[in-house]
Amino acid sequence: MVGVDQRNEVREFLSTRRAKLTPADVGLPDVGARRVPGLRRGEVAALAGVSVEYYAKLERGSLTGASASVLDAIARALRLDDAERAHLFHLAQAADGTSEMLRPRRRSRRSWTPGPTLSWVLDTITGGPAIVRNGRMDLLATNRLGHAMHASMYERSPGPVPNFARYTFLDEDSHRFYPHWDVAADTCVAILRTEAGRDPRDPQMHDLVGELATRSDDFRRRWSNHDVRVHAAGSKTFHHTAVGDLELAYENVEMLSEPGLSLTIYAAEPASRTEEALALLASWTAPAPSPSR
Repeated sequence: MVGVDQRNEVREFLSTRRAKLTPADVGLPDVGARRVPGLRRGEVAALAGVSVEYYAKLERGSLTGASASVLDAIARALRLDDAERAHLFHLAQAADGTSEMLRPRRRSRRSWTPGPTLSWVLDTITGGPAIVRNGRMDLLATNRLGHAMHASMYERSPGPVPNFARYTFLDEDSHRFYPHWDVAADTCVAILRTEAGRDPRDPQMHDLVGELATRSDDFRRRWSNHDVRVHAAGSKTFHHTAVGDLELAYENVEMLSEPGLSLTIYAAEPASRTEEALALLASWTAPAPSPSR
């Protein structure tokens, strides 16, 4: 399936990181004509303190046996950020067959529903949308505002569980929902790529990547960039069909009680137009009052 062969994953990740750097970026003189952009393998090897032959072996996709110190040196030489460094270590763990031992057990069942306590917790979050998703970008649970914000996604989903990646790349409505669609698409693929590094043997991820790569040129091009990211906090803009643009800050946390799942909570700036829009949306989705006894 496209994009999930482990050796190719390593090879493409390291070569695309190397291609992003220039000699000036790492304090080296630019000597001689370069056939392709980026640093030469020998320059990366010198920066990392390893032989050219050994680095070439790593970049051909063979991370088996690479020590943590060598991986750290490669990460420094390639100027990897935290997300990229973690991805490199996940790839090495998978190559050594240790990723299953080091990673907490993940929920792999096709059907998952939130337990009652999680539903109670989500219901207590009333000031902003809250959602639960997995690394494959399945939207698994929400509070009322989260469901209302993603109402069109639920309505248009071909199955019972909406998927952000399928919606982004296979449904034109996503261009309306995400006013900054290119940013949303880049983020979506980077999250999927990060998850693929964490859990390279997930058959559902293989199927999803294969489907999207076959049906979407936009996805296939982004997937080939091998970009990864930690989706922790930031801001996003959405366009809701009923209340207009929503400019929301978000915090994303990994759920220790459900390894592999994350909880994202959105919030509007106080006294902003978005806060008013969320209040209006909340009033439409509030449960009907219980009848008087």
